[in-house]
Amino acid sequence: MSEIRNLEPKAVWEIFQQLCDIPRPSKKEQKAVEFAKKFGEDLGLETIVDEIQNVIIKKPATPGMEDRKTVVLQGHLDMVPQKNSDINHNFETDPIQAYVDGEWVTAKDTTLGADNGIGVAASLAVLKSKDIQHGPLEVLLTIDEETGMTGAENLKAGILKADIMINTDSEDEGELYIGCAGGVDTNAKFYFKEESVPTDSAAFRIDVKGLKGGHSGLDIPLGRGNSNKILNRILYAVNKTLEVRLADIQSGSLRNAIPREGFAVVTVLKSQLGDFKAFIDELVPQIKSELSVTEPGLAITYDETTMPAKVIDEKTSNNLIKALYGFPNGVIRMSDAMEGLVETSTNLAIVSKKNGFIEVASLQRSSVDSSKEDLANMIRCVLELAGAEVVHEGAYPGWNPNINSPILKTMQDVYNNKWGKVPEIKAIHAGLECGIIMENYPNLDTISFGPTIRFPHSPDEKVNIKTVGMFYDFLIETLKNIPKK
Repeated sequence: MSEIRNLEPKAVWEIFQQLCDIPRPSKKEQKAVEFAKKFGEDLGLETIVDEIQNVIIKKPATPGMEDRKTVVLQGHLDMVPQKNSDINHNFETDPIQAYVDGEWVTAKDTTLGADNGIGVAASLAVLKSKDIQHGPLEVLLTIDEETGMTGAENLKAGILKADIMINTDSEDEGELYIGCAGGVDTNAKFYFKEESVPTDSAAFRIDVKGLKGGHSGLDIPLGRGNSNKILNRILYAVNKTLEVRLADIQSGSLRNAIPREGFAVVTVLKSQLGDFKAFIDELVPQIKSELSVTEPGLAITYDETTMPAKVIDEKTSNNLIKALYGFPNGVIRMSDAMEGLVETSTNLAIVSKKNGFIEVASLQRSSVDSSKEDLANMIRCVLELAGAEVVHEGAYPGWNPNINSPILKTMQDVYNNKWGKVPEIKAIHAGLECGIIMENYPNLDTISFGPTIRFPHSPDEKVNIKTVGMFYDFLIETLKNIPKK
């Protein structure tokens, strides 16, 4: 812990370490809410916890800056709870074990929470400072950004008085973001009946491990493997010609993360064991070869296991396997407006057997709302044709870019003056809260930036130490240069 607290800027890293010590997975971030509330109150600042548990802290302008436009610094308190399957870590009770690894800070076998803990820490550090010049300041820390954006969606009009919103949830230093994708969840349930295991059968567990996973928006153009698609590809191959019955399947755990691990338990007639093994032995090298560059750690194994008590009825099992095989996944379309930007994508996030049904969860993203809806409906049709019960949930809008944004011009000039180059202007293929907040605050001049974070939403998450300092310096200098009202 001490090595994190001794990093520069100490004001930011000290608070970030405190956040690492506070369990704050999405929908379980109450301790983080209490921390932020106490933080503001201890500074003697106006502190509001609204009905949904967002925290708003307001700080008056420093002397001589009272005539500047009001700025709200915005971030989210929750973090994605992802860990390697062989690690015993409870995100609701255990602190994050952050440590320095060369030029980076990362965590031991879990997500780090730099998304968005660094942005939150920087905002609170500004509130605590006594020597940073700034105009009227508000800090908005929302809840549940990662699993539903319910904090942003339930933020009431009128609480904020800001003219400018600076979101701190982007993940590449030297880039300014002026737009983001919207999203919608398409979730399904395949209800099944349990049947007896066919006689003279053997049971096997098929495991897919070692994938990188990552953020289902930011990392989707990297072509990483999806454990749901890989696992189902194997099930489809053996199920097509053999008497294979599905007993269990568990793959993926978060709607906004590319699934990294999964397993299925199947039964196969003993008379067909040779063909079963031959099918898998032929297919596994093909899959590993296809993903050899992007997923060098991919491991696919199958081993005989304890015989399950029951299997899923044959019709539902066949329908599920066919639906998942036909399920679109990955990048669907690149943007015509911004080179290199993914416009529309989908992530098959979770396939999980529950009590009486199999859950299938996915997330569609697009910077074009009509394309998002079209893709979600396409997937709905695939699932409904296979007999599933399907719902669309958690839809949120994108954030349309404004190339003429005054805060964009200010921050471009500040960055150029400080580092001698103009930052890149981008839109992000991820769901920032900006568009949602702007529905109730349409006149906010909005921008997003942050330090360099790699592999968010996975246990490989890490934040570059040097860029945290640059991010904080950039924030401080921007606040000094906010234009007058």
